[in-house]
Amino acid sequence: MEYSPPPLFKQGASARAKVVIFSLIALILLVADSRMRSLGAIRQAVGTVLYPMQVVALLPRDAAYAVAGYFSTVSLLQNENQQMRAARTADAIQLQQVQQLLAENAHLRGLLEASERLEVNTIMTEILYDARDAFTRKIVVDRGTQHGVATGQPVIDESGVVGQVTRVFPFTSEVTLLTDRDQAIPVQVVRSGLRSIAYGQGRSGALDLRFMPVNADIQNGDILVTSGLDGVYPPGLAVAKVTKVETRSNDAFARIVCQPLAGIDRNRQLLILLTSSEQFPSRPEPEGQTRERAARQRPAHSVPPATNPPQQTPAPLPAATPPSTPTPGAT
Repeated sequence: MEYSPPPLFKQGASARAKVVIFSLIALILLVADSRMRSLGAIRQAVGTVLYPMQVVALLPRDAAYAVAGYFSTVSLLQNENQQMRAARTADAIQLQQVQQLLAENAHLRGLLEASERLEVNTIMTEILYDARDAFTRKIVVDRGTQHGVATGQPVIDESGVVGQVTRVFPFTSEVTLLTDRDQAIPVQVVRSGLRSIAYGQGRSGALDLRFMPVNADIQNGDILVTSGLDGVYPPGLAVAKVTKVETRSNDAFARIVCQPLAGIDRNRQLLILLTSSEQFPSRPEPEGQTRERAARQRPAHSVPPATNPPQQTPAPLPAATPPSTPTPGAT
């Protein structure tokens, strides 16, 4: 019985022979492909057949890359989102500051133009805080007696009258706004020249003209300016605009509501008019006081002093002469 190894262990040609054979086949194919271009169709057919197997073989790698890319992309997007939110917040803050600066710049330009239009000296001030009393309309500003501020001086902005200085301290002042209940200002209608007095309504932020007859020449849209008759506000300063006129046949007076033109609740910088009583004509005094002052100022020599009439002294009586006696020896 002839012994032969199993087919698994059968050996054919040697490894060296196989290398030489396959090398020759490869060289022949290379030369044939480079010279005759005859293997292009075979290559395309083989590539087409092997492509599905390539895709299936690359699926695990592509899946691993996709998972890693997904998590890295999510992390990157989260970081970028946080950075963009922080940048947007910073930009929003800067944008708000820029808008505030632009508004403040426009407001200061308006105050400068208003200061140039006025003939009186002015000083710029800034609002520190509102007064503590909730039932009044008052503010506190950062100018006082050390800056030339005095009681009664008007306070304005670029649009019109804001109020009046009512209390002064060395470095601060209290300003009563135009809309305070205890505040009144003489006004004049620009269109018709009608004069009246505007009173504040308190927290409502409006003004009203009281004791105006029903047939008064005033209508919606009229502009009110200071008349200057009180000796406090210079004439011609814008005060308010008429927004409501109500007339009833059974009422003796009309109800007239006005809206202040100044930014009473909006602006932070204001102008104080450094006016004095010398800039306005003095108010006339009552007739009785005028007479008393004239009597006190009359010079002393103008009134002759009262003298008693000279007393007449009686003339002295003549002395009595003794009777003559006869001389002795006389006949």
